[in-house]
Amino acid sequence: MQTPLILNRRSFLTRSTLGLGALALGRLLGGVAQGAALRPAGTDFKPRAKRAIFLFQAGGPSQIELFDPKPCLEGKFNEDLPDSVRMGQRITGMVSGQARLPIAPSQFGFSACGRSGMKLGNLLPCTQKIADEICLINSMHTEAINHDPAITFVQTGHQQPGRPSMGSWVDYGLGSENENLPAFIVLISVPSAATADQGLLSRLWGSGFLPSRFQGVKLRGGADPVLFLNNPPGLDSAGRRQWLDTLDVLNKEHFARAHDPEIEARIAQYEMACRMQTSMPELMDLSKEPESTFKLYGESARQPGSFAANCLQARRMAERGVRFIQLYHRGWDHHGELPGRIKVLTRDVDQASAALVTDLKQRGLLDETLVIWGGEFGRTVYCQGRLTKEDYGRDHHGRAFSVWMAGGGVKPGLTYGKTDDFSFNITENPVHIHDLQATILACLGLDHERLTYRFQGRQYRLTDVSGQVVNDILA
Repeated sequence: MQTPLILNRRSFLTRSTLGLGALALGRLLGGVAQGAALRPAGTDFKPRAKRAIFLFQAGGPSQIELFDPKPCLEGKFNEDLPDSVRMGQRITGMVSGQARLPIAPSQFGFSACGRSGMKLGNLLPCTQKIADEICLINSMHTEAINHDPAITFVQTGHQQPGRPSMGSWVDYGLGSENENLPAFIVLISVPSAATADQGLLSRLWGSGFLPSRFQGVKLRGGADPVLFLNNPPGLDSAGRRQWLDTLDVLNKEHFARAHDPEIEARIAQYEMACRMQTSMPELMDLSKEPESTFKLYGESARQPGSFAANCLQARRMAERGVRFIQLYHRGWDHHGELPGRIKVLTRDVDQASAALVTDLKQRGLLDETLVIWGGEFGRTVYCQGRLTKEDYGRDHHGRAFSVWMAGGGVKPGLTYGKTDDFSFNITENPVHIHDLQATILACLGLDHERLTYRFQGRQYRLTDVSGQVVNDILA
């Protein structure tokens, strides 16, 4: 028996005009008002990696302390930044009122590491040990000057919110390797020391105008990583299955009438949640990990929600075929008290970051997993606020900063790009945010110019209208 069609004024207008003219506009623009047909999942060429893990350090880690040594600055303490270096380039409002821009050399030294001789900061002793596994880019740059647009730019390819995140693009382009886990998972770390820092909004892992099934799934630390995943009191697994089957019938009937792709996304997410009732507890259970694992990652890996615990979980997700794993760690916004605060942050992340790369390699997973470490921008060579020999702060600096990658087809032991003596301007091999995004997609077998989605009459992509794959760093 056919379900009767019940029309009210709103549904009549929706069906007849798709919202007062949207259908006509969509035809004029050559698109479909409710979205575009999905791109068949699959690579454009042979991939170097099957998955990616992005260890995002929110706030802007100082490349001057960690990755880009400038020994020539040691004799320039408290000297003004030369006009010939700044060249009138804009600075943030947080230092525009300062009478001077005094140079603050780093308190922390660097060492040549590994067979490659890569220079890495002494604040990162564990990362120094994996120097021959990583590709260090010292010539990153961005137009964004403040945190929210800069983080949004790295994550979505645009400074304004509303675009799909990188993980969503990867999920859309490649699909999932494991039907029992989301293809795109997000973990947010709790810093070991409380800091008043920038917030992380859920739109950073949102799907934007892509169907909502491509958005990232955020997991919480602890025994209940996904709210409302477990059955409520009085409902067992058989009852839940029967309830979902009934809901599936209703949703499919609704889709047959409305043809709204979000209904299909809702059906898929209900089914995923049902499968996750079994897969998620097994994933999050670390009780079977040997003591050698916690020795490698550090004791804090036993603490749910710590950066070390999340790195360990990222390895477990990589083993299970999760396509894109996004970790966030906050606290790097060091406008003041940088020497003391950066020691805390590097203790949080150094051992676990290096352990993740080491662990993946030991398990034969590093060659097929791309690991990325970096923030939204770097820090200035000049001091923000009061400058002393013992203490200083650094402002935002987007014209030159550092990111490292490992595994997944990048050249190990390579230092790419150079900056001037003040780590202020790039002098060799600049790499833009869109170049980094294009390169990450290339490692996964995706052509950033072909990975597009039609929305409101235009073909959109992660790299907008620019971006070049940095072939020099690819193995």
